[in-house]
Amino acid sequence: MSTSSFAIEVPASLLDRARRGEARAFEQIYRLFERPVYSLAWRMLNDADEAQEILHDAMLTLFGKLDQFRGDAPFWGWLRQIAVNEALMRLRKRKLIEFTDEVPEPAPAADEQSGFDSRDLEAALRRLPTVTRSVVWLYHVEGYSHDEIAALFDKSVSFSKSQLSRGTQRLRGLLTVAEGGLAYAG
Repeated sequence: MSTSSFAIEVPASLLDRARRGEARAFEQIYRLFERPVYSLAWRMLNDADEAQEILHDAMLTLFGKLDQFRGDAPFWGWLRQIAVNEALMRLRKRKLIEFTDEVPEPAPAADEQSGFDSRDLEAALRRLPTVTRSVVWLYHVEGYSHDEIAALFDKSVSFSKSQLSRGTQRLRGLLTVAEGGLAYAG
């Protein structure tokens, strides 16, 4: 399992300065986590404008609740949870979370297949339904367990496992084996 892009250590002195209301400390924390928060939100919603709004909402929430951070767990984990919650609230509010078994149309076969790279995976991920994509991302990239994902979505552990399995199967269908590796079939 890969390490979360949020796994950034924040010095206690920086947190103390931010708790005291020092604007420069807030800015430093924002800059440290701007990319991971935006990236998580974009991958969950597949919308740049929404991701930017979630970044701002998550940071406002963070700064408003900074005095509640007790240090029992890493700061980055606490912020990651705030970002995930903001994204899920946005999905629920906009009714973008649809629990469906509908399979997207298969991608047309590519005439030329170069090797698999991150752009191929990004394109394939964008074709997954919102919930499935979110579960795949949270599990494989952010390192959430099935129990944690189930709690986030207020569903059962089997829901998380089935969404992950469904997403993995769909990704395999969207990525084809080409000479020398995988390639996006769309």
